[in-house]
Amino acid sequence: MKKITDVLVCVLIQALLLLSVPVQAEETPGNLYARSAVLMDADTGRILFGKNAQEQMPMASTTKIMTLLVTLENADMEGIVTVSSYAASMPDVQLNIREGEQYCLKDLCYSLMLESHNDSAVAIAEHVAGSVEAFADMMNQKARDLGCYHTYFITPNGLDAQDERGIHSTTAEDLARIMRCCMQNEEFLSITRQSSWTFSDLEQKRNFCVNNKNAFLNMMEGALTGKTGFTNGAGYCYVGALEHQGKRLIAVVLACGWPNHKTWKWSDTKKIMSYGIEQFHKKKVGEEKMVFHVLPVRDGKTGFVKTASDVAVREILLKEGDETRVEVLMPNEMTAPVEKGEIIGAVIYYVNEKILDLFPVYTTEAVPKIDYIWCLERMARKWTLFYKNYAN
Repeated sequence: MKKITDVLVCVLIQALLLLSVPVQAEETPGNLYARSAVLMDADTGRILFGKNAQEQMPMASTTKIMTLLVTLENADMEGIVTVSSYAASMPDVQLNIREGEQYCLKDLCYSLMLESHNDSAVAIAEHVAGSVEAFADMMNQKARDLGCYHTYFITPNGLDAQDERGIHSTTAEDLARIMRCCMQNEEFLSITRQSSWTFSDLEQKRNFCVNNKNAFLNMMEGALTGKTGFTNGAGYCYVGALEHQGKRLIAVVLACGWPNHKTWKWSDTKKIMSYGIEQFHKKKVGEEKMVFHVLPVRDGKTGFVKTASDVAVREILLKEGDETRVEVLMPNEMTAPVEKGEIIGAVIYYVNEKILDLFPVYTTEAVPKIDYIWCLERMARKWTLFYKNYAN
């Protein structure tokens, strides 16, 4: 565990707080139907465009990307799920599973993501955590781990819900952060890109075929994954990811119309993605700042300490007019004792004077402080050397 020097604590805390400030693009993809929308660079997490990006609102079945993510991270996909009466009672959209039936967890995950079945979501949640409430706690903890502090999960299926702590809701920015994490899970991508999946209950009494309802997968070149959603409270919603020309983009639209405007989410998503592809291009940043030197150490048994950072040259999506800089914060000298792995500085990337990313600079070795015994040993060695020379 790396220790952070007291001198840097305030600087690092301030920098990390600034890191959460969204970078708003001055230009926009044009008029959008969505009440809230976001375009994110999936590689860096930078917000390239935002419309009411931090407004908390219901997100319907886009919830299920977190349901699958938590399941993949905490359960054996070959596990056996026994359907409860509560799971079987969920309203449409349903797989129509029945109380007492048993299914392979993996099969229900395809039902969850390809056709957005609400009963499968509850059966999965109860299997993974024992109850919907306990599973929601896992979802909320994962959201906090990802820095999604304006997200609150109550259900695993995204049906409109409210309790004493709030409503089932998120923000476009938080939902993009969750999708960014999902994109790093190969099994998540495999499930959500499957065109169809056939399975049966464990007793082979009932057979099912679920088909992928994510039309965006066939709308744009490089479409990777995504999830639709609709409730009366949320309206039409979508979160999707795309990889094209070396760019990895995430688009989110929330409250993107109500019936009869089901297609608005697709036109908005394509408009946002096209804006990202056309207006942003990769540029290498920070090459001249990557060399770290030794620092002098006062009162140390050695007079210097080596430093390092895990940072590498970054490729950042930028549009014309974006300005970047890299700042290295380090002290001029250290005072012993210095521990190995002690964080003594930071490398900070800025885009348009907003913090994009931050990496620690740390020591690669320990430097003990001079003490009385060390001084005696040094004096003894010098005396011995003097005596030998004098004797010769």
